[in-house]
Amino acid sequence: MHSSASLRRVASASILALALGASPALADNLREALASAYNTNPTLEAARANQRATDEGVTIQRAQGLPSSNITATHTEFIRQSANSFTAPERNLGVTAQMLVPVYSGGAIRNGVQAAKNRVDAGAADLRNTESTVFSQVVAAYMDVLRTEALAALANNNVAVLRTNLEATSDRFQIGDLTITDVAQSRSRLAVAEGDLQQAEANLIAAREAYIRLVGRAPGELEAPPPLPGLPDTVGEAIVSALENNPNLVAAKERAEAAGYDTKVAGAGRLPTVGLFVNGQYSDFFGTLGGPVAAQFVQRETTANAGVRVTVPLFQGGLPAARQRQAGARESAALEDVIAAERSVIAETRSTWSNWQAANAVIKSSQAAVEAAELSLEGVRAENSIGNRTILDVLNAEQELVNARAQLVTARRNAYVAGFNLLALMGRAEARDLNLDDGVVIYDPAVNYERVHDKIWDWDRDPGPQAKSTSTVDIPAPDATIGPQLLPGEK
Repeated sequence: MHSSASLRRVASASILALALGASPALADNLREALASAYNTNPTLEAARANQRATDEGVTIQRAQGLPSSNITATHTEFIRQSANSFTAPERNLGVTAQMLVPVYSGGAIRNGVQAAKNRVDAGAADLRNTESTVFSQVVAAYMDVLRTEALAALANNNVAVLRTNLEATSDRFQIGDLTITDVAQSRSRLAVAEGDLQQAEANLIAAREAYIRLVGRAPGELEAPPPLPGLPDTVGEAIVSALENNPNLVAAKERAEAAGYDTKVAGAGRLPTVGLFVNGQYSDFFGTLGGPVAAQFVQRETTANAGVRVTVPLFQGGLPAARQRQAGARESAALEDVIAAERSVIAETRSTWSNWQAANAVIKSSQAAVEAAELSLEGVRAENSIGNRTILDVLNAEQELVNARAQLVTARRNAYVAGFNLLALMGRAEARDLNLDDGVVIYDPAVNYERVHDKIWDWDRDPGPQAKSTSTVDIPAPDATIGPQLLPGEK
């Protein structure tokens, strides 16, 4: 027969197996996970490539205001000539060279370039947002692995305790100390706990798969995350920082400013344009001009001309007005988007602050609940040993302790994730804020912009496109194996 003391030893051994203060060997830490995602995540790499594409908008707009030149060569065979023509040639080679120099375009090019620059700035803010979003997902995945490992360990511990409890109950039934009802209750709780363990292991595999998808490698034995730096003392402080630095809001403002320049570009369609031109022409009739009297005609000639071309629009069917009204409407929409982004940032920041505060409060209450549940379980087991408590009372006390520990683990995960999300909303959750520059090359979108914004050579090319992120095809499927655990928030 197993005594209540043996049950306590099993519970104590299981709790030690969680190793709240242990330091696992070959452990991964949160910084390494973030660095791996920064270097290999396809979402981040795609966002960087899209930003490089946005950079080219400035070069494309500026090219419209630069000189352009072309050469056109035409060879013509005159297959059938007029019967009345005695001097028509049989063939001709014509070569035309042309250069155009825009002088004035009503401000369309200047405003178009400025709009493109604002879109580059908006894209840089979008890239910041993608970076902080991916990092938030990595932090959540990291904490989910820690949480699900801890919950699986708790579920495994619960099964072990209930299995031992069932054995003890069965032994006491054999000697007539308990009834068949007590045995059935113990067996029922064990069956439920075994089902909970299967679900906990499935959740652990799913959490590890999410980690692999984001980080690009399988999780090892994860260390407890470090404290989050720079968390605000008040919600007002968080709001002020978010309104100044939130990348979504910054991007919306830049797009609204770009839309204002688009309206000016559309309005330029009704203004005159001025340009300079130089044309050169060469013609060769190969001795066929003039027919029988070809010797009297010059068979080759070269001409050139230059001038100023002024185009004054008089009537375009309302096209420029429609374009300006259209651009103005889009500018109004962009301005509304700024207000919407501002509202969203304020609401999300306040909500995330509330979630963070609530999770911290739940941690405190859960710690008290765990301590009380441990004391209660010990007392119920002692009272059961002298016949003052039923087996159902013991089972209920054990379940209350499991629930309290699970709530504590979840609260610690929620508090950390909410705190990081709060930093992301405040614009403080990017590589530059997380000390990832040690061993990681920080991607600076301004470097590519400076490289391409003033290029004018038509044959300039970059290396062929290729994927930079890593595949996870060769990473083995994770299982639900768990080692010594370090619960989120514990040291």
